Amino acid sequence: MISILPKNKYFFPPVETADPDGLLAIGGDLNPERLLAAYRAGIFPWYSENTEINWLGSKILWWSPDPRFVLYPKDIHISKSMSKILKQKKFKITINKAFPAVINRCRYEVRARQEGTWITEEMEKAYNELHQLGYAVSVEAWMGDTLAGGLYGVLIGKAFFGESMFSLFDNASKAAFITFVKILEKGKCQIIDCQVETSHLKSLGADFIPRKKFIKTVSKAVDMPQIDFNKV
Repeated sequence: MISILPKNKYFFPPVETADPDGLLAIGGDLNPERLLAAYRAGIFPWYSENTEINWLGSKILWWSPDPRFVLYPKDIHISKSMSKILKQKKFKITINKAFPAVINRCRYEVRARQEGTWITEEMEKAYNELHQLGYAVSVEAWMGDTLAGGLYGVLIGKAFFGESMFSLFDNASKAAFITFVKILEKGKCQIIDCQVETSHLKSLGADFIPRKKFIKTVSKAVDMPQIDFNKV
Protein backbone atom coordinates (compact mmCIF):
# COMPACT_ATOMS: atom_id res chain seq x y z
CA MET A 1 0.00 0.00 0.00
CA ILE A 2 1.41 3.40 -1.01
CA SER A 3 1.66 5.72 1.99
CA ILE A 4 0.83 9.43 2.18
CA LEU A 5 3.60 11.44 3.85
CA PRO A 6 2.80 14.42 6.09
CA LYS A 7 4.93 17.54 5.80
CA ASN A 8 5.80 17.86 9.48
CA LYS A 9 7.05 14.36 10.32
CA TYR A 10 10.15 12.81 8.78
CA PHE A 11 9.40 9.12 8.78
CA PHE A 12 8.85 6.50 6.10
CA PRO A 13 6.90 3.25 6.02
CA PRO A 14 8.82 -0.05 5.80
CA VAL A 15 10.35 -0.50 2.35
CA GLU A 16 8.68 -3.90 2.13
CA THR A 17 5.35 -2.11 1.68
CA ALA A 18 6.42 -0.60 -1.66
CA ASP A 19 4.46 -1.63 -4.73
CA PRO A 20 5.99 -4.03 -7.32
CA ASP A 21 7.63 -1.11 -9.14
CA GLY A 22 9.19 0.18 -5.93
CA LEU A 23 6.85 3.12 -5.30
CA LEU A 24 6.64 3.46 -1.52
CA ALA A 25 5.09 6.83 -0.69
CA ILE A 26 3.74 10.11 -2.07
CA GLY A 27 3.98 13.64 -0.72
CA GLY A 28 5.98 15.21 2.06
CA ASP A 29 8.71 17.69 1.20
CA LEU A 30 12.39 17.94 0.35
CA ASN A 31 13.70 19.25 3.66
CA PRO A 32 17.25 18.07 4.44
CA GLU A 33 16.01 16.03 7.40
CA ARG A 34 13.59 14.09 5.22
CA LEU A 35 16.06 13.58 2.38
CA LEU A 36 18.75 12.25 4.72
CA ALA A 37 16.23 10.01 6.48
CA ALA A 38 15.17 8.66 3.09
CA TYR A 39 18.67 7.83 1.89
CA ARG A 40 19.55 6.23 5.21
CA ALA A 41 16.52 3.97 4.79
CA GLY A 42 17.33 3.05 1.18
CA ILE A 43 14.69 5.36 -0.31
CA PHE A 44 15.08 8.07 -2.94
CA PRO A 45 12.79 10.82 -4.30
CA TRP A 46 11.68 11.30 -7.86
CA TYR A 47 9.36 13.82 -9.41
CA SER A 48 6.68 12.70 -11.85
CA GLU A 49 4.11 14.39 -14.06
CA ASN A 50 2.10 11.14 -14.25
CA THR A 51 -1.37 12.18 -13.13
CA GLU A 52 -2.41 8.56 -12.65
CA ILE A 53 0.24 8.21 -9.95
CA ASN A 54 -0.07 11.69 -8.49
CA TRP A 55 -3.64 11.32 -7.42
CA LEU A 56 -2.95 13.45 -4.34
CA GLY A 57 -1.69 16.37 -6.37
CA SER A 58 1.85 15.91 -5.06
CA LYS A 59 4.63 15.32 -7.57
CA ILE A 60 7.13 14.00 -5.01
CA LEU A 61 7.31 10.23 -5.19
CA TRP A 62 9.49 8.08 -2.93
CA TRP A 63 10.97 4.84 -4.22
CA SER A 64 12.69 1.72 -2.92
CA PRO A 65 12.80 -0.81 -5.77
CA ASP A 66 13.63 -4.48 -5.38
CA PRO A 67 16.12 -5.54 -6.64
CA ARG A 68 18.46 -2.54 -6.40
CA PHE A 69 20.97 -1.51 -9.05
CA VAL A 70 24.32 -0.87 -7.37
CA LEU A 71 28.06 -0.76 -7.91
CA TYR A 72 30.67 -1.89 -5.43
CA PRO A 73 33.71 0.40 -5.89
CA LYS A 74 36.10 -2.54 -6.13
CA ASP A 75 34.09 -3.91 -9.08
CA ILE A 76 34.46 -0.87 -11.34
CA HIS A 77 35.18 -1.96 -14.89
CA ILE A 78 37.46 0.29 -16.93
CA SER A 79 37.65 -0.47 -20.64
CA LYS A 80 40.91 -0.23 -22.56
CA SER A 81 39.64 2.85 -24.39
CA MET A 82 38.71 4.60 -21.13
CA SER A 83 42.04 3.61 -19.56
CA LYS A 84 43.75 5.33 -22.47
CA ILE A 85 41.64 8.47 -22.08
CA LEU A 86 42.34 8.61 -18.35
CA LYS A 87 46.08 8.18 -18.89
CA GLN A 88 46.04 10.95 -21.47
CA LYS A 89 44.46 13.22 -18.84
CA LYS A 90 42.09 14.63 -21.41
CA PHE A 91 39.91 15.87 -18.57
CA LYS A 92 40.83 17.46 -15.26
CA ILE A 93 38.65 15.92 -12.55
CA THR A 94 37.67 17.86 -9.43
CA ILE A 95 35.31 17.32 -6.50
CA ASN A 96 32.89 19.93 -5.14
CA LYS A 97 34.34 22.77 -7.21
CA ALA A 98 31.11 23.66 -9.04
CA PHE A 99 28.13 21.90 -7.44
CA PRO A 100 25.48 24.46 -8.47
CA ALA A 101 26.70 24.37 -12.07
CA VAL A 102 26.74 20.57 -12.18
CA ILE A 103 23.21 20.05 -10.90
CA ASN A 104 21.94 22.84 -13.14
CA ARG A 105 23.59 21.23 -16.16
CA CYS A 106 22.15 17.85 -15.20
CA ARG A 107 18.73 19.44 -15.01
CA TYR A 108 18.82 21.06 -18.43
CA GLU A 109 20.96 18.58 -20.37
CA VAL A 110 18.65 15.73 -19.36
CA ARG A 111 15.66 17.83 -20.33
CA ALA A 112 17.18 18.44 -23.77
CA ARG A 113 17.36 14.69 -24.40
CA GLN A 114 14.08 13.62 -22.80
CA GLU A 115 10.53 14.83 -22.33
CA GLY A 116 10.79 16.83 -19.14
CA THR A 117 13.10 16.16 -16.21
CA TRP A 118 12.71 14.96 -12.67
CA ILE A 119 15.21 17.62 -11.53
CA THR A 120 12.79 20.44 -10.86
CA GLU A 121 13.62 23.85 -9.45
CA GLU A 122 12.57 22.57 -6.03
CA MET A 123 14.89 19.56 -6.34
CA GLU A 124 17.77 21.75 -7.48
CA LYS A 125 17.31 24.05 -4.50
CA ALA A 126 17.05 21.14 -2.06
CA TYR A 127 20.26 19.45 -3.22
CA ASN A 128 22.15 22.74 -3.23
CA GLU A 129 21.15 23.00 0.42
CA LEU A 130 22.34 19.43 1.05
CA HIS A 131 25.64 20.40 -0.56
CA GLN A 132 26.01 23.33 1.81
CA LEU A 133 25.44 20.91 4.68
CA GLY A 134 28.24 18.66 3.41
CA TYR A 135 26.20 15.74 2.06
CA ALA A 136 25.56 16.41 -1.63
CA VAL A 137 28.72 15.97 -3.69
CA SER A 138 29.60 17.03 -7.22
CA VAL A 139 32.33 15.66 -9.48
CA GLU A 140 33.47 17.82 -12.39
CA ALA A 141 35.31 17.01 -15.62
CA TRP A 142 37.00 20.06 -17.12
CA MET A 143 38.51 20.81 -20.52
CA GLY A 144 40.50 23.92 -19.76
CA ASP A 145 38.04 26.28 -18.12
CA THR A 146 35.03 24.55 -19.69
CA LEU A 147 32.83 22.28 -17.58
CA ALA A 148 32.75 19.30 -19.94
CA GLY A 149 30.71 16.91 -17.80
CA GLY A 150 30.02 15.79 -14.29
CA LEU A 151 27.78 14.10 -11.80
CA TYR A 152 26.30 14.61 -8.38
CA GLY A 153 24.89 12.53 -5.58
CA VAL A 154 24.60 12.21 -1.83
CA LEU A 155 27.33 10.87 0.43
CA ILE A 156 26.41 9.68 3.92
CA GLY A 157 29.17 7.97 5.85
CA LYS A 158 30.59 5.45 3.43
CA ALA A 159 27.59 5.06 1.14
CA PHE A 160 27.20 7.11 -2.04
CA PHE A 161 23.81 7.59 -3.67
CA GLY A 162 24.21 8.66 -7.29
CA GLU A 163 21.62 11.05 -8.68
CA SER A 164 22.45 12.31 -12.17
CA MET A 165 25.26 13.00 -14.63
CA PHE A 166 25.79 14.93 -17.85
CA SER A 167 28.33 15.20 -20.66
CA LEU A 168 28.95 18.00 -23.12
CA PHE A 169 31.91 16.10 -24.59
CA ASP A 170 32.32 12.39 -25.25
CA ASN A 171 33.42 10.39 -22.20
CA ALA A 172 33.48 13.41 -19.87
CA SER A 173 30.98 12.09 -17.33
CA LYS A 174 32.43 8.59 -17.63
CA ALA A 175 35.92 9.90 -16.83
CA ALA A 176 34.51 11.82 -13.85
CA PHE A 177 32.61 8.80 -12.59
CA ILE A 178 35.48 6.32 -12.90
CA THR A 179 37.92 8.70 -11.22
CA PHE A 180 35.44 9.33 -8.42
CA VAL A 181 34.76 5.63 -7.89
CA LYS A 182 38.49 5.01 -7.47
CA ILE A 183 38.59 7.78 -4.88
CA LEU A 184 35.57 6.29 -3.10
CA GLU A 185 37.33 2.93 -3.08
CA LYS A 186 40.37 4.50 -1.37
CA GLY A 187 37.99 6.07 1.14
CA LYS A 188 36.53 2.60 1.86
CA CYS A 189 33.10 3.40 0.44
CA GLN A 190 30.94 0.32 0.93
CA ILE A 191 28.41 0.76 -1.87
CA ILE A 192 27.27 3.07 -4.67
CA ASP A 193 23.52 3.24 -5.26
CA CYS A 194 22.85 3.65 -8.99
CA GLN A 195 19.05 3.63 -8.51
CA VAL A 196 18.03 2.93 -12.10
CA GLU A 197 19.59 0.46 -14.51
CA THR A 198 21.35 1.95 -17.53
CA SER A 199 23.57 0.29 -20.11
CA HIS A 200 26.20 2.93 -19.35
CA LEU A 201 26.43 1.98 -15.66
CA LYS A 202 26.10 -1.72 -16.38
CA SER A 203 29.14 -1.51 -18.66
CA LEU A 204 31.05 -0.02 -15.73
CA GLY A 205 30.27 -2.97 -13.47
CA ALA A 206 26.94 -2.10 -11.82
CA ASP A 207 24.48 -4.92 -11.21
CA PHE A 208 21.34 -5.85 -9.28
CA ILE A 209 21.27 -7.07 -5.70
CA PRO A 210 18.24 -7.90 -3.51
CA ARG A 211 16.81 -4.88 -1.69
CA LYS A 212 17.23 -6.68 1.63
CA LYS A 213 20.98 -6.97 1.03
CA PHE A 214 21.14 -3.35 -0.12
CA ILE A 215 19.37 -2.07 2.99
CA LYS A 216 21.61 -4.15 5.25
CA THR A 217 24.76 -2.75 3.63
CA VAL A 218 23.52 0.83 3.60
CA SER A 219 22.34 0.75 7.22
CA LYS A 220 25.91 -0.02 8.32
CA ALA A 221 27.70 2.20 5.80
CA VAL A 222 25.79 5.41 6.65
CA ASP A 223 26.91 5.17 10.28
CA MET A 224 30.60 4.99 9.35
CA PRO A 225 32.78 8.13 9.44
CA GLN A 226 32.18 10.47 6.50
CA ILE A 227 34.76 10.16 3.73
CA ASP A 228 37.14 13.13 3.76
CA PHE A 229 38.15 13.88 0.17
CA ASN A 230 41.13 15.90 1.40
CA LYS A 231 42.63 12.74 2.84
CA VAL A 232 42.03 10.19 0.07
